Amino acid sequence: MQMWAIASGIEGNLAAYEAVVADLRKSRQEVENFYLLGDTIGPKVESNQLIKRIQQPRKGEPTPLVCQGWWEEQILILHALGRTGSPTELIDRYGIDMTKTLWDAIDSTTLEWVRTLEFEFVELDCFLIHGSSLSVSDELTPSIDPIHAIDRLSRMDVNQLFCGRSGLAFEYRIESGSLNSQVQTLDNLTAPTPTILSNRRIIGVGSVGRVEGKASYTLYHPESNKLAFKTVRYGTKKGFG
Repeated sequence: MQMWAIASGIEGNLAAYEAVVADLRKSRQEVENFYLLGDTIGPKVESNQLIKRIQQPRKGEPTPLVCQGWWEEQILILHALGRTGSPTELIDRYGIDMTKTLWDAIDSTTLEWVRTLEFEFVELDCFLIHGSSLSVSDELTPSIDPIHAIDRLSRMDVNQLFCGRSGLAFEYRIESGSLNSQVQTLDNLTAPTPTILSNRRIIGVGSVGRVEGKASYTLYHPESNKLAFKTVRYGTKKGFG
């Protein structure tokens, strides 16, 4: 049975990425698609080496499909290549020192690679993205309220939304729900338009590099619609889960 491997949040951690790739090689199932949902780079020089590794998969390894994440958006903004003109969010969250660290860490070759990345992937009935269709900063978690969950799913009209911004591995199900939307203009208010959803879910795919020594990612089987959350421990205290 073919499967997808879905990961996010490597954040320049080459050792964590190698641990996940090694875990995939041990699997007896064919990895049809290997998605990396953003935050592949981070504020560290090692990010450049990681990107070279991703671009040159070894024999028997799947070729990753990579989309933009929060860190990718920040480096584009710093170079005046982003959707907004000022790195306000980066400075507010991490300060000027981290902003400079990111600027110094990412070389021109990696920057050009970042510019080529897709914002999201749509495959079968699945939407795969770092944050959500709202923005890369949109952090979906298991505690999201149902109205916001329905909104995020209905925006792309998909049954399953895979995301990585929170760094958490989780499955959030909507058995049934509805949302009424209206458009307010200067002249009038349109009639409510109902959106009805059933049997849909939001999946957090975990984080590969955020926690040192512990990489988490997700396996998905499109034919059976089954998920498996995987944890790989690497470094001095190895183990697999």
